[in-house]
Formats: sequence, structure tokens, C-alpha cells
Amino acid sequence: MRILGIDYGEARVGIAITDALNLTAQGLETIQRNGTDKTILKRLDDIMEKYDIETIVVGMPLNMNGTISERAKITQEFIHKLKCKYNKIKIDTIDERLTTVEAHKTMNFLDINKNKKKNIVDTISAVYILETYLNKLKNSLQNNLK
Repeated sequence: MRILGIDYGEARVGIAITDALNLTAQGLETIQRNGTDKTILKRLDDIMEKYDIETIVVGMPLNMNGTISERAKITQEFIHKLKCKYNKIKIDTIDERLTTVEAHKTMNFLDINKNKKKNIVDTISAVYILETYLNKLKNSLQNNLK
């Protein structure tokens, strides 16, 4: 059973997925929103059919002071759609502050062509969201074992 990570953006949505043992996160793809969630939900149907997803984690774009941003309210509406459509799957959120900044740092470090950055920044952000969630699970497990 795998975990799916989503970086839900205004123009594009980054998708990442764990390996079958939930040890690592890999970027899967970036989906163009084209002004509607229908495209994303259709693509998620395809992904759900192909992979055994047990949890969906969506990055929550909070303000730097931790308050709910306008973008976070829109993200919450998307999460509501996910919960209605995939009501048998656990859907969780994780603080995604600075994931896009980290994604840009990674791309700069790797010297990725600026024309390609736009197409992969959301996927890399989704990987960071998923890694943050996996670390949270690991820390929670370790704390429960103490």
C-alpha cells in the first residue's frame, strides 16, 4: 500500500508517490489544472487504478506565521472533493511552507534549465511534501516505542 503526495497549485498539481514499502518518495508527474479540478480528479482515478494507494497527503499552504492563507482555503475545498470521491482512503495534510523554495534550490543545485523548471517544480515540491509526511510518521512511531 502506497502513499500519494499532492502539491495542489493554482496552475499545476505535483504528484509524488512512495515505493511499496513507504520508505522513499519519488516524483510521479505534474498535472496542468487548466482552471478546473476535473482534469486532476480524472488523472487521480488513473493513478488509483494503477497503484494501491492507502493514504493521500496534500500540502497545506499556510502563511509563514501558521495562519490559513487564501490558497489554503482553496486547497481545503479540493481536499473536500478528494474526501467525497475517495471516501475509503485516508486523506491527510502536511504543512508545505517553503517546499517550493526548497524545490527551486534543488533545481538550481542540479543546474536544471530554467525552461524545464516550470514543468517539474510542482513534482519536486510534492516529493518534499511526501518526505515530510514520511518523516512525521517515522518520528511518531519512534515516540510511541519509547
